Amino acid sequence: MNSLELERLCRDACLLAREAGEAILEVYQSEFAVEHKEDRSPLTAADIASHRAIVSGLNRLTPALPVLSEESAEIPYSERVRWTRYWLVDPLDGTREFVKRNGEFTVNIALIEQQRPVLGVVQAPVSGELWFAWAGGGAFGQASPQAVARRLHTRPRAMPLIVPGSRSHGSEREAELLSRLGPYEKLPLGSSLKFCRIAAGEADLYLRLGPTSEWDTAAAQCVLEQAGGGVIDFAGLPLRCNARESLLNGDFIAYGDPATDWARLLR
Repeated sequence: MNSLELERLCRDACLLAREAGEAILEVYQSEFAVEHKEDRSPLTAADIASHRAIVSGLNRLTPALPVLSEESAEIPYSERVRWTRYWLVDPLDGTREFVKRNGEFTVNIALIEQQRPVLGVVQAPVSGELWFAWAGGGAFGQASPQAVARRLHTRPRAMPLIVPGSRSHGSEREAELLSRLGPYEKLPLGSSLKFCRIAAGEADLYLRLGPTSEWDTAAAQCVLEQAGGGVIDFAGLPLRCNARESLLNGDFIAYGDPATDWARLLR
């Protein structure tokens, strides 16, 4: 797809993300029940409502493209391996944050082409913020549906480093690795918001040790890459999607300043 086609799809995906966000808020503002999946991760009616809104909308937009969503992840690799372009969706990234009612959850929609995210949309239902990007078009942030979207750029490495990190995860190993980089300040933050703060030049580095799923990261990876940063493994290679049977990512580094060799410093 060329940049103009991606831009058109991105604008449509933004509308879908806001529609899904509204469906999530309807549940968020009610007394909702919490179930658990086989891996013990929480599941609510908001996950399902968002999933249905997004998948229905994407099927209307691009009926020929497959959709892989967290809520329909049972598609076998023997089928997925044939895909060269598909949608990758997390209808509600940060369900634990949703259950805690702290507002730090997002809707993630990505278009994957040749194992790389070429379009990404991240929407925060509670704040109304939206971040979006497409390959060759740059990254943008919108504070509310009425606000003018502004271009996003990562910033040079700051001192001390601002390091957004999960409220639900953290380890001694993470602290030891971060100590190699000099002074830093942690910024507790849930879901894909960590990537978006780096893309907006408000933070510097997100270090993730432990598994995440590809739908957790793909949309925000596109936003961060198009803003000038990147998401790499500890060998310095960009995260890839659908490259193997497992849909889990390994450890990774999300950074803002491309002039710093983060993988070498942390390896």
